[in-house]
Amino acid sequence: MNPGTGKLMEQCPWLRHLPNENKYICDIYDDRPDDCKHYPVTINQMVKDECEMLEVKDLSNPKQAQKSLDRLMAGSRPSVDN
Repeated sequence: MNPGTGKLMEQCPWLRHLPNENKYICDIYDDRPDDCKHYPVTINQMVKDECEMLEVKDLSNPKQAQKSLDRLMAGSRPSVDN
């Protein structure tokens, strides 16, 4: 959503297509503080923050959800041992 107009945007302004590749990257990560770059760290943290990325299956099996989160975030932060 555009904070200035309140209208939905067609594309995130930080999403950038890599030339000659079928891939997009997010430019906002380079500008974020380390705490933000590493979020989310744990499923419990996501539950506490009411994170919209959580799915019902994550809540019913938090250990598996944590493993999946660690795989997803492997390039962004260290994994969490539970």
